[in-house]
Amino acid sequence: MADHPPENKVLRDYLNGQRRHLLGALDGLDDTALHRDVLPSGWNCLGLVRHVALDVEQQWFRAVIAGEQDVIADLTSRPDDAWRVGPEVPAQHVLDLYRHEADRADRILADAVLDDAPAWWPDFFGDFRLDTVREVVLHVLVEIACHCGHLDAARELIDGKQWMVLTE
Repeated sequence: MADHPPENKVLRDYLNGQRRHLLGALDGLDDTALHRDVLPSGWNCLGLVRHVALDVEQQWFRAVIAGEQDVIADLTSRPDDAWRVGPEVPAQHVLDLYRHEADRADRILADAVLDDAPAWWPDFFGDFRLDTVREVVLHVLVEIACHCGHLDAARELIDGKQWMVLTE
């Protein structure tokens, strides 16, 4: 019987695949295109990346799984504005923030016990609850994959390019 990698490594590998997709979908876009409103709501690619950095990677890994008190305090006091990135914010700043939070999340997950309960749970979720670290990681994986699809569509609207195109 073949040896199988530990489950948390497999989950990190899948997460990193989605993270590469998220960044790859934006590869080659300049600051202007990354700041451009793509939908009538004012949504832009950098806003989605900042949302994933703060409301997904940081919130779920550093606050919920690891229980980092400074992140928890920030989450409970900051306005819900992660989606908003003004034109004065350099694109590289947002992309670097995302990479930083993904790296921190990876280090947390590397040491996590998947059957453990989250260290902290936000009361603003009401009755919604994830009971184990494994459930949190699966939730994050699905959320990032969904946002990759959003970025795929946004990229095609911006310049017609597609992240993955099957050819014959």
